[in-house]
Amino acid sequence: MNMKEIKEIAKNLDVKSGKLKKADLVRTIQVAEGNVPCFQTATDYCDQGSCCWREDCLQS
Repeated sequence: MNMKEIKEIAKNLDVKSGKLKKADLVRTIQVAEGNVPCFQTATDYCDQGSCCWREDCLQS
């Protein structure tokens, strides 16, 4: 997902994106959604199979 799409999601959740980096913004969105802010923190395994951030998260 590109930053424009992520910022639109943030806007819809009333999250201020400012100059946050992608990972920080996604984690802020995760908190706003009531989820664990885990984006790009998994090392070998992620049990969140239905997470909408999963593809971007596991690429790094």
